[in-house]
Amino acid sequence: MSETVLSNTEQPSALEAPEPTTAKPARRSGNGLALLALLLGAAGVAVGGWGVWQVRQLQGSEQGQGEHLQALNQRADALQQREQQLSAQLASLPAASELEDRRRLVAQLQGDQQRLSQRLETVLGESRKEWRLAEAEHLLRLATLRLSALQDITSAKALVEGADEILREQSDPGAFAAREQLARSLATLSSTQQPDRTGLFLKLAAQRELVQQLSAQSPEFDSQADAMGALTADGDGASRWSQWWAEISKYFQIEFNADDNVRPLLSGQSLNQLRLALSLTIEQAQWAALNGEAKVYTQALDDARSVLLANFNPDNPQSKAMLDSLNQLAEQPVSVVTPDLSESLAAVQAYIQRRHLPVDEGAKP
Repeated sequence: MSETVLSNTEQPSALEAPEPTTAKPARRSGNGLALLALLLGAAGVAVGGWGVWQVRQLQGSEQGQGEHLQALNQRADALQQREQQLSAQLASLPAASELEDRRRLVAQLQGDQQRLSQRLETVLGESRKEWRLAEAEHLLRLATLRLSALQDITSAKALVEGADEILREQSDPGAFAAREQLARSLATLSSTQQPDRTGLFLKLAAQRELVQQLSAQSPEFDSQADAMGALTADGDGASRWSQWWAEISKYFQIEFNADDNVRPLLSGQSLNQLRLALSLTIEQAQWAALNGEAKVYTQALDDARSVLLANFNPDNPQSKAMLDSLNQLAEQPVSVVTPDLSESLAAVQAYIQRRHLPVDEGAKP
């Protein structure tokens, strides 16, 4: 048994002896196989990863295609609904013959509307002309009223020119006679002078303001006082008596010529009353100047000059200047002979009446 065991135990040593020569090729082949297995594993992993990537790409594309397909399905549904709506609208439309009839009716309606518009424009044009002619007649009536009530030449001339402009706009040969008469009235108005009533009113107002400055001028008797003083001085030779006489002679005098008119001196309340009377007469002249009342104007200025001459001293410079001014104002005209516009008004009215007559009647003389 021991030999057997020894032989068994010695056997490995016998086997171990050639181990260095056979162990090296086995390790090299094992390493190569491991490397090859590693490469094959890596290639398998790469192929698996690429396959997974491809699968994910396919899944993503399938998902995108699914969404696109869903959107296409939605658009298809919308188009189908639109098609149904269009089909319903087409079904509700009338037939071609009915459309043709309606087109003819629309064309006829448009033609009738155009003709109606033309007629309406014609009627409105005629109405507008009639209104303008009525306005021209009204302007002439106003001009006549201005002349008769206020004697306003300037305003009447402007009104007549406005009426003539309206007749010119008519472009109607039938208005020749009316325009001729208006031209005559304009010539007459142009040759008539308009009085300066405003200027007269202001000048009279200035004279009214000067009335309150009028005052009575006391007479002086120096020459006669000196003569009396000389007589008394020759009588007694006293100069004091002559001085006394010269002083009291300023307040009273002895008039030996009783035939001459003696005017009392104005003072106090009587002077104020005379100033008020003179102011009222001038104010009355102002009113007459504005209203063109020639008789009232002349009478008022005559009364003012009478009050001034009868109660104020004409030698006073203020009274003399006012008297000269009133004399000049009395010569100024406040009224004019206004032209008659009745013929022009009648000519325009006759022209308007002829326009309303029918053609046959308007052609008759």
